[in-house]
Amino acid sequence: MSSYTAWTPADAAGQIAVPGENDDKYSRGVLGMITGSGQYPGAAVLGAEAALHTGVGMLRYLGEARAADFVLRRRPEAVTAPGRVQAWLLGSGMDAATRDPETAGRLEVAMSQGVPVVLDAGALDLIDKASGPLLITPHFGELARVMNLDKDDIAADPAGAAERAAGELGVTVLLKGHRTYVAAPDGTRLVAAEAPSWLATAGAGDALGGIVGALVATHAEEIARDGGALARLAATASVLHGLAARHAGSGGPFTVLALAGAVSGVIAGLVGDDPLR
Repeated sequence: MSSYTAWTPADAAGQIAVPGENDDKYSRGVLGMITGSGQYPGAAVLGAEAALHTGVGMLRYLGEARAADFVLRRRPEAVTAPGRVQAWLLGSGMDAATRDPETAGRLEVAMSQGVPVVLDAGALDLIDKASGPLLITPHFGELARVMNLDKDDIAADPAGAAERAAGELGVTVLLKGHRTYVAAPDGTRLVAAEAPSWLATAGAGDALGGIVGALVATHAEEIARDGGALARLAATASVLHGLAARHAGSGGPFTVLALAGAVSGVIAGLVGDDPLR
């Protein structure tokens, strides 16, 4: 724990890309998403909702057809045609064991493009396919499977587990939990502790994926030249996620859609004259 630096709302405020008068939808960042499935289409909706409230110029959703229908019904501004992206969010709401060939092909194409990738849940088996900067966002059980470790051992020392995973896998790791530990291969070690206990709810991780995906898409050029950038953005996503949960529930329980909707206000507070704490 001593090697980790606490990441605060004030730190997070410096990682928000505020658009200028000359920005357009492409310069603001395009996030590609291949998330959700026929079994879990809601994961795609939650990720898209959170990403759009975090701020991107365009969200390009290329997942399963049923999930795409759900996304478009909720967010008609989402684009479902292929095209350029600045970053990918892959795997939320998927199960690698039931992956069909068409989905596998789409994931492989995304991983081969050399842009930053956020890997979640059902795409964590594709770590070795990445051709660009890679961030993984496992919970304890998922990291245990990736690293062939015991989940209880990770729970006993999540800070050490995140650090070990970053070193052995050569990727930036966001290890979800009440405290979120972020470790990068360059030695960056950050911990965020804004999450209320009410965040232990289905769909919260899908929303976190959307938040971090949006931040990565809006900082793709910085990520290409700075090995610690992914870690800072991952920790920032965790801070935004936790603050949005607190605001959505006013200190109590909340729906994940309400959490996603609260992200915009949290960001406005952080980049304004009276930052939220």
